[in-house]
Amino acid sequence: MAQEQLKVLNALDVAKTQWYHFTAIVIAGMGFFTDAYDLFSISLVTKLLGRIYYTQSGALKPGTLPPNVSAAVNGVAFCGTLSGQLFFGWLGDKMGRKRVYGMTLMMMVICSLASGLSFGHEAKGVMASLCFFRFWLGFGIGGDYPLSATIMSEYSNKKTRGAFIAAVFAMQGFGNLTGGIIALIVSAAFKAAFPAPSYATDAAASLVPQADYVWRIILMFGAIPALMTYYWRMKMPETARYTALVANNAKQAASDMSKVLQVDIEEDQVKAAALVEKKKTQFGLFSRKFLKRHGLHLLGTATCWFLLDIAFYSNNLFQKDIFSAVGWLPKAKSMSALQEVYMVARAQTLVSLCGTVPGYWFTVVFIDIIGRFYIQLMGFFFMTAFMFGLAIPYHHWTTPGNHIGFVVMYGFTFFFANFGPNATTFVVPAEIFPARLRSTCHGISAAAGKAGAIVGAFGFLYLAQSRDASKTDAGYPPGIGVRDSLMILGGICGLGFFCTFLVPEANGKSLEEMSGENEDEAEEYQGPTTDNRTVPV
Repeated sequence: MAQEQLKVLNALDVAKTQWYHFTAIVIAGMGFFTDAYDLFSISLVTKLLGRIYYTQSGALKPGTLPPNVSAAVNGVAFCGTLSGQLFFGWLGDKMGRKRVYGMTLMMMVICSLASGLSFGHEAKGVMASLCFFRFWLGFGIGGDYPLSATIMSEYSNKKTRGAFIAAVFAMQGFGNLTGGIIALIVSAAFKAAFPAPSYATDAAASLVPQADYVWRIILMFGAIPALMTYYWRMKMPETARYTALVANNAKQAASDMSKVLQVDIEEDQVKAAALVEKKKTQFGLFSRKFLKRHGLHLLGTATCWFLLDIAFYSNNLFQKDIFSAVGWLPKAKSMSALQEVYMVARAQTLVSLCGTVPGYWFTVVFIDIIGRFYIQLMGFFFMTAFMFGLAIPYHHWTTPGNHIGFVVMYGFTFFFANFGPNATTFVVPAEIFPARLRSTCHGISAAAGKAGAIVGAFGFLYLAQSRDASKTDAGYPPGIGVRDSLMILGGICGLGFFCTFLVPEANGKSLEEMSGENEDEAEEYQGPTTDNRTVPV
């Protein structure tokens, strides 16, 4: 039999959109702005790092990072993120969302600054220190995923909850875009101050000593937005759902939300006492009852995120390689080191501006109208279509005069990733699990995604190499080429389409309805039916 909702939780569910909603979006969203900036800015400077630390005297082409170093530099932050998602997700359910929230942000600030520092001037010391600090940067970033999503879902009303959580995640788009803009500004300023010829003209002069500052400034800038929001994160009260349903202090939850909502909430002490009694019979994560109620849901959210991130991060991290392969970027030897940073940043900024950012905000606008399920299904479908559209006529796209068409279609894969599963895989796990396990389950789902990102970051490095050994990057074995790599990514997106059917629709329902927390623990839970796919009008 369904139990009556606590007054404080009902007040949150039916609250009109207020100023505190937008404040929460900005405070939580700036963490994701920093996350995206820090995770994706590395792809802007890897070519420069190769030139500075791995150029061989007399070589015909500028130096590039060796395969093992490139894999480590690109992938180590994801390893940290995966660990942080699991650890801080669990800690957020044990200690409370607010108490853990400040830890993750401070770690991001310190490690962003430290990423621009290095021990010594030799390649080995610089790369080792960079990887060390980027691992711990990723660890802090990992904590932001479950905590930001959970906090925003628990603060939101049920009518616009999807848009609010998606808006937090959409700040990633601005972080990605800002990374490109900062790289453009810094590289352009240094290029104007320290002119240099192309590598082909004069290999030694093409790399000015001051270029070593460029990558450091770009990476360290990520600390600024995170530091700006630390004070406001510490001022946020604990979420009412954690205080009432996990900490069993409904009176404190009512008091906190009375101040936030600016209304008087008197909690029924009988209901509050009943919640305390109910906690004695609640099931845990590793129980049959959880497996029966939410096992398929957790499998669905984790699998969809895993598959999505293989494709999404492969494309994002290696845009520069794809643009070079289709001729949209000039050959490395025809540019100076700073010119190459500028050209890579320009290409990534254009894709972000035209495809990435609009996709996120389309999701914000439509997620509470269309629903999470259909947006995710549509996104995976079009990602699959555009991946195959790039891969099958790949030789057509690489011929002179057709490069713009390739870039446009490539941009559409980002648009439908963000107006699709990249946003919904973040939103849904914050809505469908019980409050006492919400942060943990979101962390598990997100960690599965980062496992996919690691597969993409490490695997695509090798897969995308040419089949012709003479055309591979230095130190790499022959791969299967960009065309066949895109074919594989298209197939992965197709699998994501079918795995979406494991995920329920949370649109228009309260968190307690979705998690079953309003049901008596003794009741037999009915799994998601086709009613979960209906979207309230």
